[in-house]
Amino acid sequence: MIGLQPLYGLTGAVFAAFALLSVGDRTNRKRFGNAAFWGLIAISFFFGDLLGDLGNGFLVLALVALAGFGALGRGQPPTTSAEEKAESSRRRGNALFLPALVIPVTALLGTLFLKNSGWIEPKQVTLVSLGAGVLLALAVGYAWLRPPALAPLQEGRRLMDSVGWAAILPQMLAALGAVFALAGVGDVVGGIAGRILPEGSLFAAVAVYALGMAVFTMIMGNAFAAFPVMTGAVALPILIRGFHGDPAAICAIGMLAGFCGTLMTPMAANFNIVPAALLDLKDRNAVVKAQVATAIPLLACNVLLIYFLGF
Repeated sequence: MIGLQPLYGLTGAVFAAFALLSVGDRTNRKRFGNAAFWGLIAISFFFGDLLGDLGNGFLVLALVALAGFGALGRGQPPTTSAEEKAESSRRRGNALFLPALVIPVTALLGTLFLKNSGWIEPKQVTLVSLGAGVLLALAVGYAWLRPPALAPLQEGRRLMDSVGWAAILPQMLAALGAVFALAGVGDVVGGIAGRILPEGSLFAAVAVYALGMAVFTMIMGNAFAAFPVMTGAVALPILIRGFHGDPAAICAIGMLAGFCGTLMTPMAANFNIVPAALLDLKDRNAVVKAQVATAIPLLACNVLLIYFLGF
């Protein structure tokens, strides 16, 4: 059955292509730093299992060193000009979004209809379907738009060079959440919550979980990093085991509460700082400031949703 290994191989191949194309980009005076950075990420996807914990640890330190010492730069990949893009947009209009829509539609259909097909590992059917959707969208784009062969890779490299090291921040922060969970941070937080929560108060427990997800997300920059800590500390022992709540509703809406924290923190650099940089905004926190008025009411709604739908 198809599992995650083909996806890892495909992702590694894309980053390897970014590395090779970076080497030849003489418009980027830091091209070798870019090549090393994307090449190390490719190695992690290709050989992560073989490197082991120690090898992957050194690889991460090398990535941090490259990013921390300013080894990354931005080149000018040979892609379509602004005039060509404007002309294509004028001729095709909103139809240009169709290849992008192929990806979520394929992922949804695969999740719904291929889970018990016997072709794909049931636990990985959504991710495998997502990868298939990317390949299908790429094929549609080639057949319809007839771009140069390397156009998708050059455009992808241009975007990744613009985002830089922040592109892998979600992956790093998710790993940090697992480290925190293994280190027992969840047990410490759970002990504190158990002492401060009024005995038998379901609403207070729900509020602590939702607000804790938002606060830990603001600290860590990613709800995936906060999830194992707050779920292990509050959701599992108190809401699910103690009050017999619905795990699916509590955990799913808890993640949404965490995403409210994402809207309010500069630590979520790839969401809130990178757009400000790409748009050349004078205030680097402008995106965060614009989102706070939405995030706070949404967080309050998530508290109520967990309370009414989880029990």
